[in-house]
Amino acid sequence: MGGSQVNQALVRLYFEVKDGLRDPVAAWAKLTGNSEVYRRARGGRRVPLDDGTAAELTAAAIVHTVAEHGADRVAALSTSPLAALVGELGGAVLTEQPSASAQMLGPGFHAPEGDDWTRAAHVMLWGENNRLARPADTPWVIAGRYKGQKVVAIGPHPTRLSDETLVVRPGTDGALAMAMGHVLLKEFYLDRAVFAGHAMERTDLPLLVRLRERGGAFVTGGGLGQSAGGLSVYGGDAVEVLLPRFDDGPGLLRRGVPVVRDGEHLATTVFDLLLAVYGVARDGLPGCWPGGYDDRCEPYTPAWQEAFTGVPAARTIKIARELGTTAGRTGGRCVIVPGRLETSHADTAYRAMLALLVLVGCGRGWVRQGPADGVPLVPYLCLHACGEDGTNVGRLCWPLADGVLSGRSSRSMLLEAVSDGLPMAPSPRVLAIPRPIYPLPPDVELLIGPDDRCDLAPPDAHLVADAVAKLALDRVEPAPAEAEAPSAGERMRLLLDHPWMHEYGEALPTYRPPGPGLPVKPTQLILLR
Repeated sequence: MGGSQVNQALVRLYFEVKDGLRDPVAAWAKLTGNSEVYRRARGGRRVPLDDGTAAELTAAAIVHTVAEHGADRVAALSTSPLAALVGELGGAVLTEQPSASAQMLGPGFHAPEGDDWTRAAHVMLWGENNRLARPADTPWVIAGRYKGQKVVAIGPHPTRLSDETLVVRPGTDGALAMAMGHVLLKEFYLDRAVFAGHAMERTDLPLLVRLRERGGAFVTGGGLGQSAGGLSVYGGDAVEVLLPRFDDGPGLLRRGVPVVRDGEHLATTVFDLLLAVYGVARDGLPGCWPGGYDDRCEPYTPAWQEAFTGVPAARTIKIARELGTTAGRTGGRCVIVPGRLETSHADTAYRAMLALLVLVGCGRGWVRQGPADGVPLVPYLCLHACGEDGTNVGRLCWPLADGVLSGRSSRSMLLEAVSDGLPMAPSPRVLAIPRPIYPLPPDVELLIGPDDRCDLAPPDAHLVADAVAKLALDRVEPAPAEAEAPSAGERMRLLLDHPWMHEYGEALPTYRPPGPGLPVKPTQLILLR
């Protein structure tokens, strides 16, 4: 005995049915077919169960569900031991992978695996619960350090096995990333054009963006899809643009950009807009600019971020310089390993972190936290477990938004995103979770997880796979393999040109402090083609 635990009444009822049928799959079908009796049997205390029986019960539920209701009615969180099996069957693998990486690097970007960390010259472990705490990943970090790799840990708590640790106040990671971006743009683009060739060929920085007149100044419009022939159009006419600012409440930045004329409209480049956002000044441009790295009032200087993050400005400058220098000397062998950022505006922080990789030519430097084509966990739960909501997604828009999101609920935005192609699966009948996650969809017939609210503790994944293989004969067809979408030739994006991004003031990197959020933030649901 041992190895797993199962709801006492549930397992007794299962064996009573199975004794008469001798077929585990048929037994599970009959057991769950009488939903009233079955539901009454659940919810009692869990008792020990031998590994083989636990695997058989799990396999019977999976095989029956796949055969009768479809593979996508079986789901597992990507960190569950059963996730690989569920994925092979064509089930729904739920992931907490930030959507920001696909938005900025492209949906088919090639993420580094563990052994790629060993070959990296610079690794940043960024965020709460980062993967350095996972025993399976620790050897890669140790092996890399033996080769002289620099490891920097960034998060709310000091982390072992790193050469340097930046302790950041929770929810302020985006402020640190924005300040590092300020340094990179100033020293590796304006002072020395270290990454200009990379930016011209592989990013959207040289692309033109139309400007719209608003309140005596201009705001960003849509991209024109054509290159300016260089990173900047600096040297001619200039206008003042209004940009969002959230660090001191919803506000505005007034900064100038050089412009060229596009028919009846004015246009500038993504690069020129980025310099305005980050506050990297150039002579002759209008607006309010920081006086230097030590300016504490204007975003996004190293001194400005210190009040939010607690990280000294000098250390911010040092880490940014090390990242830029190492990336330039090694051809982009720098990696960011993101952890979970527990804040309502984590997506803006992830985008600010990703901007650093885009700027220094490390498009393959973002370590993926889950499968590339997984189903996003939070939208999945909101769609199937939360019901209708009364949220107003428009309340978090920036002051100059057009109002197209006013009065919309987060659920309505989710349904629209799904209709536009956001990966989604129906409500699960079998669900495997590695940690408590609630609320849960009400139609789950077998909940596999760690606590007493679950029907069954996670059984041995290999035994389950063997049992599925035996029980699935003549019942389940293997899921066809899907090739990952190629990313060759696709430009990495710093401007996320989508109406929802423009409405939220997040089309370009920015910092939003932790505060009231939404169950489903629309900017997390955007798919860019």
